[in-house]
Amino acid sequence: MGIENFNIKIGEFPSGKNNLITDVEGIKVGHTTLDEGKIKTGVTALIPHSGNIFMEKLICSSYVINGFGKSCGLLQIEELGTLEAPIILTNTLSVGTASTALVKYMLENNEDIGKRFGTVNPVVCECNDGFLNDIRGLHVKEEHVFQAIENADIKFQEGNVGAGTGMSCYQLKGGIGSASRIIKLDDEEYTIGALVLSNCGLKKDLMINGKKIGEKIISSEKEDELEKGSIIIIIATDIPLSERQLKRISKRVPVSLARTGSHIGNGSGDIVISFTTANKVNHHEKKDIINMKMINENKIDTVFRAAIETAEESIISSLLHSTSTTGRDGNTRESLNKYIDFILK
Repeated sequence: MGIENFNIKIGEFPSGKNNLITDVEGIKVGHTTLDEGKIKTGVTALIPHSGNIFMEKLICSSYVINGFGKSCGLLQIEELGTLEAPIILTNTLSVGTASTALVKYMLENNEDIGKRFGTVNPVVCECNDGFLNDIRGLHVKEEHVFQAIENADIKFQEGNVGAGTGMSCYQLKGGIGSASRIIKLDDEEYTIGALVLSNCGLKKDLMINGKKIGEKIISSEKEDELEKGSIIIIIATDIPLSERQLKRISKRVPVSLARTGSHIGNGSGDIVISFTTANKVNHHEKKDIINMKMINENKIDTVFRAAIETAEESIISSLLHSTSTTGRDGNTRESLNKYIDFILK
């Protein structure tokens, strides 16, 4: 169920078939959800294409909006501009476990890694779910990463599932959100999709489609005045782009955060990973010079707009698809749906 079911329309571009990042052909997303008592955490896996991602790497870029985070694999993306493994999302203290599991998965599917070839770059991103989750318990295990990869499909749940199980967004229940947009270039349709792990913002600042919702729903109780959360935003597209162009698109994503009310606080880890499925780099490339397509820079403004829209909607979607949750020490986050009347007015 997309946010259109809540009579909310973000932006001007039409959404894709399922209004999910998986509208970009070849992408799949899967979850493992750990939701029992004080355990509110999990794993979300994004599979970038249907082939062997190590043998057919994708052109990719990363962008750190604010670096209070513990992600793994961004350094090689920044240097080489390629993605060669699935992207795993989880909680802050489970990055090491998820990285080891992802390495094992890649080794199992590529016998020559570490022998004839070099090593592999596992990509793991995180947010801190410690307000609701017993994060010190280290409940995420390697098998949960394998399960999330195995569960990956074109249609997937949003809200407090997978890595989003214990996340908070605008001091409400946040988590996994996704959306997509369709644009035309040279009379052909292309798709831009976003997936977010939302864990950022203060309730008083929340905006939806330009409406200042937060100041209407803020309680009389004293709320934390510091934005300490994080957000991971993945942008995917089938538009031919270079890693430099993907970086330019990633740099526009903070506009999406601002449109929902975030001021990107000192304690927030805000990371963007952008990739295209249109340009692949063969691991066994024999040619010295290879050809790749890229968009005409004079037409990239349309892509900027669509990427901003899809990331903005993904954040709101993560809130609307989440349910009220009580976790560690009785800590509670309400669902935005409790305040749906304020949104629809």
